[in-house]
Amino acid sequence: MNMKNERTPSKTLDHGPFYHGTKADLKARDMLEPGNSSNYGERKKANYVYLTATLDAATWGAELAVGDGPGRIYRVEPTGPIEDDPNLTDKKFPGNPTRSYRTQHPLRVMGEVLDWKGHSPEELKNMRDHLDKLKRLGIEAIND
Repeated sequence: MNMKNERTPSKTLDHGPFYHGTKADLKARDMLEPGNSSNYGERKKANYVYLTATLDAATWGAELAVGDGPGRIYRVEPTGPIEDDPNLTDKKFPGNPTRSYRTQHPLRVMGEVLDWKGHSPEELKNMRDHLDKLKRLGIEAIND
């Protein structure tokens, strides 16, 4: 029986390729693991590692991540099952058009994507304003 606060991982048939946007300087074969500080918000301990099958979603991750370094996008390989990211699915984007996922298993870095293009300054400002509004409203990312 599924309790109200439990989540049942969905089975995704997405075969990638998968990407992870961040400001961390990583190398091929590095492992991204849950349990580290989140790249966003209050930097709470992350119970998941996030990945996407679109360069656009990875670009947002690279641009919005906490840190002073340049945004980076890595091609990653899941080492275990992945599920839809509830922060970007369900009522917000039914059907997961951003192809955004999360996992409680490590992601293996396969290499860096060097030929990506960032969003315009206007798009970045609009997204940051939206995220600031959510923060003021006390809306946090789902991390359970």
